[in-house]
Amino acid sequence: MKMGLTSGVVCMTDFVHLHVHSEYSLLDGACRIEQLAAYAAELGQKALAITDHGVMYGVVDFYKACKAAGIKPIIGCEVYKAPRSRFDKVHQLDSESGHLVLLCKDKVGYRNLIKLVSAGFVDGFYGRPRIDEQLLEEHSEGLICLSACLAGEIPAKLLQGDYEGAKSTALRYLEIFGEGNFYLEIQDHGMEEQKAVNRGILRIHRETGIPLVATNDVHYLRREDAVIQDVLLCIQTGKTIDSEDRMRFEGDQFYLKTGDEMAALFSAYEGAIENTLKIAEMCSFDFEFGKYHLPKFKLPDGENDAFEYLKKLCIEGYNMRYPDDPDGYMDRLMYELNTIRDMGFVDYFLIVSDFIAYARSKGIPVGPGRGSGAGSMAAYCLQITNIDPIKYSLYFERFLNPERISMPDFDIDFCPNRRQEVIDYVVDKYGADHVAQIVTFGTMAARGAIRDVARVLNIPYAEADTVAKLVPFQLGMTLDEALRVSKPLRDLYNDDARIRNLIDTAKALEGMPRHASTHAAGVVITQEPVSDYVPLARNDEAIVCQYTMVTLEQLGLLKMDFLGLRNLTVIDEAAKMVKRKDPSFNIDKIDISDPDTYKMLSEGDTQGVFQLESAGMTSVVTSLQPRSLEEITAVVALYRPGPMDSIPRFIEARHNPSSISYKHPMLKDILEVTYGCIVYQEQVMEIFRRLAGYSLGRADVVRRAMSKKNMKVLQQERENFIRGNPQENIPGCAANGVSEEIASSLFDEILDFANYAFNKAHAAAYAVVSFQTAYLKCHYPHEFMAALLTSVLDSTTKVAEYIAECRKMGIRVLPPDINESEGGFTVVGETIRFGLVAVKNIGRRFIQEVVQERTNNGRFTSLQNFCERMFNRDLNRRALESLIKCGAFDSFGKRSALLQVSGLILDNIAHSKQKNLEGQLDIFSMVDETPMQEIPLPDIDEFPKKVLIGYEKEVTGLYLSGHPMDEYRDILRLIHTAQIGRIVSGEEENGFEDNQPIDVAGMITKVRMKTTKADSVMAYVELEDETGAIEILVFPKTLERCSIYLKEDAGVLVSGRLSYREDRDPQILCDSIRPITDLNMKANNKQANAPEDGKMKVYIKLPGKADRVTSKVKPMLSMFPGAVPVILYYADTGSREGCRIDPDPRLINRLKELLGAENVVLKQ
Repeated sequence: MKMGLTSGVVCMTDFVHLHVHSEYSLLDGACRIEQLAAYAAELGQKALAITDHGVMYGVVDFYKACKAAGIKPIIGCEVYKAPRSRFDKVHQLDSESGHLVLLCKDKVGYRNLIKLVSAGFVDGFYGRPRIDEQLLEEHSEGLICLSACLAGEIPAKLLQGDYEGAKSTALRYLEIFGEGNFYLEIQDHGMEEQKAVNRGILRIHRETGIPLVATNDVHYLRREDAVIQDVLLCIQTGKTIDSEDRMRFEGDQFYLKTGDEMAALFSAYEGAIENTLKIAEMCSFDFEFGKYHLPKFKLPDGENDAFEYLKKLCIEGYNMRYPDDPDGYMDRLMYELNTIRDMGFVDYFLIVSDFIAYARSKGIPVGPGRGSGAGSMAAYCLQITNIDPIKYSLYFERFLNPERISMPDFDIDFCPNRRQEVIDYVVDKYGADHVAQIVTFGTMAARGAIRDVARVLNIPYAEADTVAKLVPFQLGMTLDEALRVSKPLRDLYNDDARIRNLIDTAKALEGMPRHASTHAAGVVITQEPVSDYVPLARNDEAIVCQYTMVTLEQLGLLKMDFLGLRNLTVIDEAAKMVKRKDPSFNIDKIDISDPDTYKMLSEGDTQGVFQLESAGMTSVVTSLQPRSLEEITAVVALYRPGPMDSIPRFIEARHNPSSISYKHPMLKDILEVTYGCIVYQEQVMEIFRRLAGYSLGRADVVRRAMSKKNMKVLQQERENFIRGNPQENIPGCAANGVSEEIASSLFDEILDFANYAFNKAHAAAYAVVSFQTAYLKCHYPHEFMAALLTSVLDSTTKVAEYIAECRKMGIRVLPPDINESEGGFTVVGETIRFGLVAVKNIGRRFIQEVVQERTNNGRFTSLQNFCERMFNRDLNRRALESLIKCGAFDSFGKRSALLQVSGLILDNIAHSKQKNLEGQLDIFSMVDETPMQEIPLPDIDEFPKKVLIGYEKEVTGLYLSGHPMDEYRDILRLIHTAQIGRIVSGEEENGFEDNQPIDVAGMITKVRMKTTKADSVMAYVELEDETGAIEILVFPKTLERCSIYLKEDAGVLVSGRLSYREDRDPQILCDSIRPITDLNMKANNKQANAPEDGKMKVYIKLPGKADRVTSKVKPMLSMFPGAVPVILYYADTGSREGCRIDPDPRLINRLKELLGAENVVLKQ
């Protein structure tokens, strides 16, 4: 025994905790890894184990935290053992599984543990990951085994009174793991069951000599944290804290106890305390970071040197990309190739080049690039990227830096519909066990933690929602920061003990992982099977690495991002349609200086344009009036929190070149392209290179240090930048004639902006996609909108939004037609025809057969002709009725008549087919066979318009040939209601915000009543207009007044307040509901009281054209079109802009509320 003194904690007993659950025992363990390691060190403990339930999610973070705290990490896992084989999965018989604690002694033990944990998920998963005795026998080397808690196999048998069975099991584990590697675990949390088990454990120890070890099944750090872990369990099980029938831990003893506390419990058990130290001494495993485990690329026949093959491919690509061989270009390629070889990434480039070549060969759309990889000329020559790095001043060192050894990272965009084909190719090429996806974790963010805890504490939803919404909605917001910046939240916290308890509990859980899921794009490729390097898990059907992307990179594994970008599909589909009328069209050869496209963007026509269609971005684009791809690139880079504040300066400099100034003449060549503003990381690197003589590699190292605010490094770099450093071969600004004052000022400016400077390679690649979509919309609007509509078929809201855009563009979108429609939306003349894929009960295979039949044998001539030709191809009654209801057969007659005879036609065809089949057995009946006669359509009235569009909605989710709101359109234009589609598509982006007063009009499509906890009734109402649908919450008091109007298919005006929550779709909290028919009088009064032309003007003062407030104001003004002139005055530049509105009191009041009454002035 030794005495330790740390942080005021006196501990006389050395002890090591070997059974510990971190936060990665999801919604069960409440020990945050960093705090866990630090607290163990504070208690004077020299080592600590991690043994999460069935997983190893947190072991690498735990290892680092222990090393940082100066204690020894012990890597382990509490596994689940199946009662029979891991392959047996019979309900009840195989439902229970025993626990077993396994600890790694060395590298062999670690490899065996990850094999066991992986097999538990891949083969044995049945409610939880399970291993079996066979696996233990195969993978026991290098592991120490403990018999676990009450849920262990041995304690369970002791509790059942089966002492001999327990003893036999203990001897079996001793046999499997070997002498000195199996221990009987004893615990004491004050539970009677444990006392009984411990007596049995002690008896087994005495009779077999198997050593004892004391553990505490740690689930939280301190005793007082028991309540936090209890809340966590309630979140896991969906129970409230006062539920009687719920899972809970008995007592508050599952914390990280001191050695003295453990000794007080187990001093009577021979060796139980000392053996924790012995085991810790035996366990010595270290992770290897920075050592790469890259797969080898299989070279084609005739090639035997990977570098020479890469060089050959690059030179072939170079000759295609740069046929004129510009001066210095080949030198840059050779420099890149040599760097790639020297850093050991030849196979990496070949692997990426290979699967992208495969994608292109199969016609799978591939993006032009993403991230810093677009800065590589080698990648450009290999067609990994499609951005010329020389033309756009992109740097290879930003991607692969010889002065900062790290794994390169190509992020590749593919068409989302065909991305899986590329992944399947990689799996086939390298083997299914050599490729895996990657885990990611959903965490309890600030607002979410409040709502989770409130549910557990039985705090009413409305009250919890109010508290949660006082937390500012921005990336990275924490509860501590929210309490600092939000006075209403701080006041609630200080004044209300219940809310204080809610927030304090939420703070204790905030940031903890809540669930594991699969990363949307990440894939790992390994030389040996993935489970040789990392543990695997199963998320649904996907097999994933249990370590996150960052951890995998640190362990030297090759990680790829196979990303899906919907706009690539839009571009590809639109280009295919264009080629039908212009076979020479090539999207990669369009004129990127096309003035018509820039004119369209400058006019704010950005709907559907990649990256530019949000209201805020549209405001920036219209203010900027872009005229080059460089300017689109800058906008993509700047429109983010932080650099957004620089947009007004950028726009002002663009329009007024005289306002541009440079701190030193040498900056002009670097910053001229962005009008004197530092926008890109590459510009930061070039400033260091040109003014201070840094190499680009060293400049990138400094840029990274700046972004991480590493002040110790930055202080030295300030000296290097200003005065130079001969030992490190840095001349410094002084050597280049830059004064110390200017150099110091410039360093500070760069430091301020380094956090926000954007990767130009990424921005340029996305600007290309933006321009391509804009070009297609400008020059081929029908094809573009058809492709755009097809890409959002799974979202009726987006389809409705883009159909409305078509209407605005003067393009008619027609209902499906059996002779013109294909799967997706198609261009027919000057119209767009609805796609059949959107029709319910119609499969893609059947659609392909319809198109094929039409192509091979001509158009269908009637409903009966269609049925006869398609009868043997999965045509059924439901499919036929759906096609009739959506209007696909309108060219053949009235839907009422078609529906009436459709069943008869199918029955007659079936009867005729059966008769012909029987006739094949009777050669004489062949003589009498006659063609089936056409069944005439009955002469009956067509369904009313309301029924027709109702059918369309029933089978497509949309109104196609009209909308129930059509008859109210003129009224609503005067009343100025918000479009539901814009509300649901984005909060701030479209000028809306939480708790904003709002009026919407639409048709009630669903009403659901619900009894509240106060035993009153409220209603959930679904309201729909032409652009989308939204849920309306009608609380009891409002329901009493308005219930008479809550009828399905009724047109109503709803007034209320918006409710935006990150965990659900937007809602409206209703204040009143009225029939739209009541609005005729209001509309007439409005017209009668309208101001005379020229008698009124509205003056609005705004901070700046690109300010976030302006991006909210402009959409609001567009909702109230009218004849009254508005003068918008921009305070930052003094410039003015005009438009016309209807000065509705709701608009004026909202503007005054947002801008201040002094900034909104009406003059008669």
